[in-house]
Amino acid sequence: MERTVWIIRTAYAQQKYMYDSNTHSCQDRIVSIYQPHVRPIPRGKTKAQIEFGPKLGASLDQGFARINTFSWDAYHEAGDLIPQVEDYKELHGHYPELVLVDQIYATRKNRRWLKERGIRITAPPLGRPKAKTNQTYYLKRKARKEAAERNHIEGKFGQGKNGYNLDEIRAMLKETSESWIACIFFVMNLIHYEKTYPFGSVFRWFNGIRRALYAVFELSMALIELKSQSDEKSGRLQYG
Repeated sequence: MERTVWIIRTAYAQQKYMYDSNTHSCQDRIVSIYQPHVRPIPRGKTKAQIEFGPKLGASLDQGFARINTFSWDAYHEAGDLIPQVEDYKELHGHYPELVLVDQIYATRKNRRWLKERGIRITAPPLGRPKAKTNQTYYLKRKARKEAAERNHIEGKFGQGKNGYNLDEIRAMLKETSESWIACIFFVMNLIHYEKTYPFGSVFRWFNGIRRALYAVFELSMALIELKSQSDEKSGRLQYG
């Protein structure tokens, strides 16, 4: 009850401030009484200029997704790149040879930081496009393949939204929403591990046996039920 009263008072104070100041925005503006931590985030998309919900900075490493940044406020995604690469080094002990990024991450600061560490980037170079140079078929094919691999991270978000309702979480508390999202990514990583690694095939084998045994059990119970009904109709009473 106290939390609800605080939310309503804060929302009223914000609305009064915007009315008195003749403005349409204020810091940490509350747009939902049930979810006061949610902020409007401009996205500039055709279907939705404004979106509501957390902003995730995720990276994909050998098919496994990691949430590196979790924010309920709007921020520029370009700042996620350096911490994500540092997290990769902490995990593997070395920097990656290639970073596949969207154009928004390819700022001058990030390009310079990556170049100093000998890390390649898939984004095109800044400045005026250079005259076309003759490239071998291998180099062209390699460039297309590296650019296409960038779509895998988008596919991971699509998998979470279409398969696990990542975009339909309605938890009221901030901590509950964050835990829910983290669990969805955890499950997607488990599924990837099951499909990719040898232990996953063993797991699928045991899981198949479990399903088969469960099906046999259900069939046995159904047969017992049918036999019991048949005995009752014939007037026989039995004890097991």
